[in-house]
Amino acid sequence: MALPNPFPVARYRFEFEIERPLALPEYAGSALRGVFGHALKKIACVTREPECKSCTLYRSCLYPAIFECPPPHGARRTYSEIPQPFVVEPPPWGERGHGAGNVLNVDTVLIGPALPQLPVVTLAWQKALSDGIGPIQGTARLRRVWVEGHADPILTDPRGRLIPHQTGIRLPKGGEAPQEVLVELSTPLRLKRDGDVLRVAQLTPKDLLMGLVRRISDITELHLGEKTEWDFAALKRSAAAVEGEKHLEWRDWSRYSQRQHQSMTLGGAVGSWRLRGDLTAFWPLLHLGQWLHVGGKATFGLGQYRVLASAPT
Repeated sequence: MALPNPFPVARYRFEFEIERPLALPEYAGSALRGVFGHALKKIACVTREPECKSCTLYRSCLYPAIFECPPPHGARRTYSEIPQPFVVEPPPWGERGHGAGNVLNVDTVLIGPALPQLPVVTLAWQKALSDGIGPIQGTARLRRVWVEGHADPILTDPRGRLIPHQTGIRLPKGGEAPQEVLVELSTPLRLKRDGDVLRVAQLTPKDLLMGLVRRISDITELHLGEKTEWDFAALKRSAAAVEGEKHLEWRDWSRYSQRQHQSMTLGGAVGSWRLRGDLTAFWPLLHLGQWLHVGGKATFGLGQYRVLASAPT
């Protein structure tokens, strides 16, 4: 299974100091993504058209390229949803109140073509939290920016320049796969089968592994311009042979959709999931998914996990 190696992805931590106390939802992925997108559009949009799709700059503007990706020209198939080249990872579940002087960390994963846009992404985050967020319009000041894997921050003065740094992660080889791994899901996993979201009792290792296959295949083709041409039938057979031991529970999460003007409940599975079997074809994907996430609403931070037990046999 060929993938770019190293794969162009990096996780950045934006460190803020709270200036005016702010209140975040129990899970702030949607709220933070929303203010980030609003700030990014203010920075990037020059036509001020209300809808991106009708704008003459739709395919050349930085805002939709990151936040509302247009379908590719000449796509070989129809995409129900174009994956965006970023993921917002909010503070841990349940962190609501943040007092003045406290530190707020917001992690953001940038993928492929979004990586060179880090200066604009940084400016958008800076503007997003300085403009105010939440019901009491709390504000925060950007202090530093970190990149995962580097000991020192790459930005210590918001008025300064980002320090050049390496991006990309090295993927393990399929032949290095262990016979057993433990996947720890920290945010709700939303996987569908035949259009329906799967509850805990319905989830199988095949659903998880093929969810990774689809997400990573789409990102590789749409954002890196590389055709995967994987044998999906063979991958499904391999995934079906993997056994699992679930210690999962259902966690509901509600958000308000500004676009649909209604509250939405987006629950999913959290907990641990032990996978056993021949993981050769999926080992690079399981590793990469720790950055890309898996399942629905990944850009909100859903489907985040860590592979905890990964020693080769």
